[in-house]
Amino acid sequence: MATYIPTREDAFKLFKEYNKSENLTKHALSVEAVMIHFAELLGLEDVNKWGIIGLVHDIDYEMYPEEHCVKAREILSERNWPEDYIHAIQSHGYKICSEVEPIGIMEKVLYTIDEITGLITATVLMRPSKSILDLELKSVKKKWKDIRFAAGVDRDLIEGGAKLLGMELEYIISETIKGMQKVAEEIGLKGEL
Repeated sequence: MATYIPTREDAFKLFKEYNKSENLTKHALSVEAVMIHFAELLGLEDVNKWGIIGLVHDIDYEMYPEEHCVKAREILSERNWPEDYIHAIQSHGYKICSEVEPIGIMEKVLYTIDEITGLITATVLMRPSKSILDLELKSVKKKWKDIRFAAGVDRDLIEGGAKLLGMELEYIISETIKGMQKVAEEIGLKGEL
């Protein structure tokens, strides 16, 4: 059987088959937007591929939290998804729930920005405007330093990801904000502006 190349529409439909949570859907849309943003920023050709991988990276999270990143392989293999898509999706859980190491630039970006989107979302929701559109790097940096704030966000993992990418953490956070701003309404962070 030939390897299937998923469309964005098919990928989203599959994600929704396994995830009913509105927050998980918003997270998936956030990561998709940031992955597309980084692919464009880096001048890479396969922007759609980056987006689809970002969109479905947590496909198994809601239904199989104890098998996160493991069950994803089963779900996607059954549907003949390409091996590089599956590897990328599994690698975002490296050292947390997966032994699959992020190798290529796409995998390293996904690994790094996944947690950052959570920190940014939490930061936005604490702001009077409840909007990502007026969010600045300094606000996120301030929240970064408070380890009690968004305590579930693994700051060490993010710093490790930045090192893997050879990029400054501030740059990655700034560009993650820009990526999320492009879908502010879809992810519920347009706020009161």
